[in-house]
Amino acid sequence: MVLRGYTCRPMKKTTILCVLTGYSVMSGFAVFAFAQNHGAKTAAPLLLVANQHDRNLSLIDPGAGKQIATVPVDGVTGHEVAASPDGKTAYVPIYGDSGVGRPGTDGAKISVIDLTSRKVVHTIDFGHGVRPHCAIYDRNSGMLYVTTELDKTVSIIDPKTLKIVGTIPTGQEQSHMLALTRDGSRGYTANVGPGTVSVLDMKARKTLTIIPVSKNTQRIAISPDDSMVFTADQTKPQLAVIDTATNKVKAWVVLPGVGYGTAPTPDGRWLLVALRTSKQVAVVDLKTMKVAKTLDVPDGPAEILIAPGGKTAYVACNSKDQVAEIDLGQWKVSRVIDAGRDADGMAWAK
Repeated sequence: MVLRGYTCRPMKKTTILCVLTGYSVMSGFAVFAFAQNHGAKTAAPLLLVANQHDRNLSLIDPGAGKQIATVPVDGVTGHEVAASPDGKTAYVPIYGDSGVGRPGTDGAKISVIDLTSRKVVHTIDFGHGVRPHCAIYDRNSGMLYVTTELDKTVSIIDPKTLKIVGTIPTGQEQSHMLALTRDGSRGYTANVGPGTVSVLDMKARKTLTIIPVSKNTQRIAISPDDSMVFTADQTKPQLAVIDTATNKVKAWVVLPGVGYGTAPTPDGRWLLVALRTSKQVAVVDLKTMKVAKTLDVPDGPAEILIAPGGKTAYVACNSKDQVAEIDLGQWKVSRVIDAGRDADGMAWAK
């Protein structure tokens, strides 16, 4: 590799001396040393948190357990976030400040954030209010899926062109959250007000069936083996367990409080459930379908994210503007990390 103004010549087997000259060739080791000594950044995992009230995205160093930067998003207000597989880009759908039974502005955009420069580098515009909410980057198809509530669809975005390339109808209003099977062939949306779950054929881009659950439901997750889908009843403290083979509710898990966000551990043994009404996280044993333990967390637990490796879980507690970190080996809250106001959706950028 040629660099202007440096000449590198070997002094010992492990030492390279660079001196100012004209154009010369630098070895791979010297380039590495040069970059290290001149402050070049290396990729590191980041916990991303969408802060509704602050209208920004928190970048949290999970090793240090602290927020290292924030990035303003384009508009009011982002609830969720997704990250590209290479950890370089984040996508924040701008839902708006309206909602179910609440008047306001209906969002119509997605902020695309470069995580290296920590800036919004592009805005995807739907052209009309759709309330874009949950975003999932599917590694199988390479597409970004975003729930678009007011259109009763899941929109498909090509991350390479940043263009909307298609939609999948959900057949229901308020399709708020989305879960995908491992191969990306099936999708499941939690439809809040109707209290249903739509089953989607992601490849054929059509609705397969609609599963009645409750008068009102929230959030959705799928087991690691794709056999079960979980969504929380908002009318009483219970969790619906849907059998994906029959597309019917096969069991109800009684909870100590009204549930919200859920996340299974990678081994498929446990399901973590945020309990909005009791400031706790319930740990459900998926063998017995019963709550095995509860953990106290800050007020307003909403979303749960399991970190790669399955040793740590993060819980966004939006009433306290914090994220609780749970040690899944010891089943305890190991620390609480400050985020932004109304911390909500999370993603892992690696």
